[in-house]
Amino acid sequence: MVGNFYYAWSAARLARKENRADVTALSYGISTPVMFVFLFGVLLPAKQLTGDAEMAWKVAVAACFISGAIEAAISVIGRWVQYHLPRAAMLGAVAGVALTFIAGEMLFKTLEMPIIGLLVLAIIIVGLVARVSMPFKLPTSLFAIIVGTAMAYLIGDAGTERFSDAFTHLGFYPLLPNLAWFEGLGLLLTSMLAVLTVVLPITLYNAIETMNNVEAMEAAGDKYDVRECQAVDGAGTMIGALFGGVFPTTVYIATVGAKWMGAGRGYSLLNGAVYALATMFGLIAALAAIIPVSVVAPILVFVGMSMIATAFQANDTRYYPAVALAMLPYFANYVMTRFNRGAGEVVTDISSAIVVMGQGAMFMAILLGAMTVSVIDHQFKRAAAFAAIAAGFSFFGLMHAPKLSLNAAPEFVMGYLGMALLFIYFSFQEAGRQR
Repeated sequence: MVGNFYYAWSAARLARKENRADVTALSYGISTPVMFVFLFGVLLPAKQLTGDAEMAWKVAVAACFISGAIEAAISVIGRWVQYHLPRAAMLGAVAGVALTFIAGEMLFKTLEMPIIGLLVLAIIIVGLVARVSMPFKLPTSLFAIIVGTAMAYLIGDAGTERFSDAFTHLGFYPLLPNLAWFEGLGLLLTSMLAVLTVVLPITLYNAIETMNNVEAMEAAGDKYDVRECQAVDGAGTMIGALFGGVFPTTVYIATVGAKWMGAGRGYSLLNGAVYALATMFGLIAALAAIIPVSVVAPILVFVGMSMIATAFQANDTRYYPAVALAMLPYFANYVMTRFNRGAGEVVTDISSAIVVMGQGAMFMAILLGAMTVSVIDHQFKRAAAFAAIAAGFSFFGLMHAPKLSLNAAPEFVMGYLGMALLFIYFSFQEAGRQR
């Protein structure tokens, strides 16, 4: 609620400053990859160690609070990092998330009910891509949900038992702060200190995801201050933890999709209001039960499409290879997270590199993209610097390793250092030609 309301106000401030009426508020919520890391890197180990679900929840709340504090601190250098990272690298990384976790997975969900899913997808393409008005001048997304849900029940793809399941969680759950974060902090800083090795890298990931999506929004026409956004995300995460939330929040990938839909700041206000009502009265479970996933999924396919398109549209054509390369690590990350802890065994027959490539995929995506942009511009020393940073991240376990440790991924360290040396060689060759 706090984040959505703040970003609505921030959009209004930007609209007044630039005297525009077409400013879109940043989308604020939970990042899908971050959610999976907290589920299986924090909540699950806490449950296994304590054997107590409530205590595991308290540990996760404490971890979430710490994550928010770290991101708020990271905001101090956010603008500097954004300035020094090429746009193609940042947007390519976000496009990788969009292609796999958003557009790709949601297309799978769309086709689970092909008769309905394909019709709803067609409505989305007609209304949001081709921008054709819907009957009765209804918003395209609302029209798609109404038509899709009605069809699901008419043809029997959704049974009446869904209605009975929908209302089992209705009640009144007041939004009250609690001390779960403080109680969990004691256990987290003693017997579960190792969990912090998961919290630090995923918080860096969250901060960079915010930066990437703010950059994408700037490319779409709305310029926000990345340092302010990271601070707000950190503060919002901490406030959420005070009320029992276990997942960090961020400016997430739906932002550009909202821009493409012509959204302003009202949608952000409505997000906050709807979440307030839905959580206090148990309506989220009801809506999730009543509306089939295949009806909502095509809307998210569009969100992913818009993000991928923006990644290319916002860059010069010569940087397209960098955008494409930056997208690729997320194929590995998607497969790895979907198989959770069994990924190593499940995907070993495909490639032993899938799991290690998926670990720290955001960092790998950005750094590979940045190296490629630098090479395209013949800035070989800059490319070498990015390769050296990649080697450092691999050494400390921020990439290609399951947790933080010294010399965590030695083969990758050597590989990236080899890249750095190659780039330095070409920098001397380039300097010789200029003489």
